[in-house]
Amino acid sequence: MEKIIVLPEKGKVIFLGDTHGDYKTTRMIIKGFINKKKHYIVMLGDYVDRGEDSKKNIDFLLEIKKKHPNLIMLAGNHEMFFIRECSPSDFWDSLSKEECEYYKDVFSKLPLAVSGNGFLALHGALPDVEKIEDIDTIQPGDENWIKIIWGDFRDKPGEYLGNFLGRPKFGKDYFLKVMERLKKNVLIRGHDPLVPERIFNNRCLTLFTSSAYGHRKIAILDLQKEIKSIDDIDIIPLDPAEIEI
Repeated sequence: MEKIIVLPEKGKVIFLGDTHGDYKTTRMIIKGFINKKKHYIVMLGDYVDRGEDSKKNIDFLLEIKKKHPNLIMLAGNHEMFFIRECSPSDFWDSLSKEECEYYKDVFSKLPLAVSGNGFLALHGALPDVEKIEDIDTIQPGDENWIKIIWGDFRDKPGEYLGNFLGRPKFGKDYFLKVMERLKKNVLIRGHDPLVPERIFNNRCLTLFTSSAYGHRKIAILDLQKEIKSIDDIDIIPLDPAEIEI
């Protein structure tokens, strides 16, 4: 099972942040892009909980994924509830024992990160690894897994800034150190609605695509172009009026 997926330097990629049961938005975006030639869709995790259609949302995505390998679904902390509990957990609370086992098996196979020309994408914070390929060695529940699945950034100097409710927090110095080591310019992530959309000199983009947070955006970039800053990425707000009811 691949934990890091490396995209080719051709085509385009569409990023969706946390969708949290927002089936209508998910469906609109997937239907709009999934059949476009040389287009990848990367989802940054957290498909369930908070929204009213968690099961419908994840089942739709898993069905699309069977036919379209260009849909890449990364792991988020709400999918990893069976390893480390989170709140709210309304999706998991609604499942039968058999359903719970099914989703645990499916979610355990989700990759952790996507790498491309100048950028890295994952759910939370950067793992403290020497090279991109080392992400494949990360094990569920270990320190770097917690950073990716649960980690937050704060627009402050410093490296490790402490832990709040199981969420380790990191500052600009940690970000710059790891990004330089991995030879990446921009990080694309979700997970944390409290951080500004752009931080660290336009190099860290936090994206959300869920009505649960009151704003829905997607990001699109050209894989042939080296991404040097967030200015090289098209960030597109979604008009709620255009979302099918």
